[in-house]
Amino acid sequence: MPTATATAAVVATTLVGAGAVAVAAGRHAADAALRHEPGRPLPGGPRLVVHSTGSGQVVLTRAQTSLRPGTYGLAGPGVHAVVGGVQGGAAHTPDTVVRSLLAVTHGSLDPGTRVVLTPQVHAGNPGTALGLDHADVDVPGELGALPAWFVPAARDTWVIAVHGLGAGREHPMVVMPFLHGHRMPVLDLAYRGDLGAPSSPDGLGHLGESEWRDVDAAIRYAVRYGARRVVLHGWSTGAAMALRAAERSALADRISGLVLDSPVLDWHTTLRALVAARRTPAALVPLAVRAAEGRAGLRVDRKAPGADPGLLRVPVLIFHGPDDTLAPWEPSRRLAAARPDLVTLKTVHEAPHGAMWNADPAGYEEALRRFLTPLM
Repeated sequence: MPTATATAAVVATTLVGAGAVAVAAGRHAADAALRHEPGRPLPGGPRLVVHSTGSGQVVLTRAQTSLRPGTYGLAGPGVHAVVGGVQGGAAHTPDTVVRSLLAVTHGSLDPGTRVVLTPQVHAGNPGTALGLDHADVDVPGELGALPAWFVPAARDTWVIAVHGLGAGREHPMVVMPFLHGHRMPVLDLAYRGDLGAPSSPDGLGHLGESEWRDVDAAIRYAVRYGARRVVLHGWSTGAAMALRAAERSALADRISGLVLDSPVLDWHTTLRALVAARRTPAALVPLAVRAAEGRAGLRVDRKAPGADPGLLRVPVLIFHGPDDTLAPWEPSRRLAAARPDLVTLKTVHEAPHGAMWNADPAGYEEALRRFLTPLM
């Protein structure tokens, strides 16, 4: 019969072993949350089933996502399409919804195809997708060459476009026709971890804390090739990178404005959402979040982008709304309230993360026009 001491030792060993397993599992979940396949949509969005197509319409599974207003991409294995708003008067069953079908970029929307609604409307490059003359350029970065698309135009104020989580260079193409129409050159950047770009040394994303240096490299490239000033237009973590560049870049005096779409300003909440979206067991979520913060170098003593409104020196336009579950909009509201002299907040309803243009393209572009006009 085991002694009390022996029993206690067994229990202690079991607890230590279980704790070690939990820590290892938490670290694995953290790495999964920080490691995004370039261009692959973020996890967590429900998959919809294509029921039928015809006469400029597509019938989809009825869900909160398929009922969202606006213009979206529709992506699935081997297929990409563009859908417009819900057609309320079209005949449908109680479990389906009918949206306008604007284009099928590639593949086929066969009945039974599983798709997701995505903010990425265009597929390809500015030439094939939009008919815009462009050049494939390499921006010298600290880890190696960063591929970028350059769309030339007459003005000497360039827009540097920086995509965010779950996206690639194709996402910022939604604003290229507008910017080109206003004669603003656009440099659409791929940064560390993207297809064709160098990987980060640890293979993980850092929510902009290291990636901002690639934006700094893009500013240097723009100035070298004729830009007098630049406007940084970032989505999600790209918006965080833009803020960091404005705070830290040696060329910050060349930045004339910031456009921040769905900015990631609260690391903890965003990491928690990313970890949970990977179907991490609830008991492991706190461990995984702490591990992710450590792995990404997001220390408690380090302030998030925008946490010090006094650092802002240029006009800022923020597009954000209350339906963003990945990057909460409360920090955006606080930043706008703290610096009403510089920050304009355009509230967008019924828009998920990174989809502020999609929910209201006309309203987005009008706000962008008013903001950019004095900066051109």
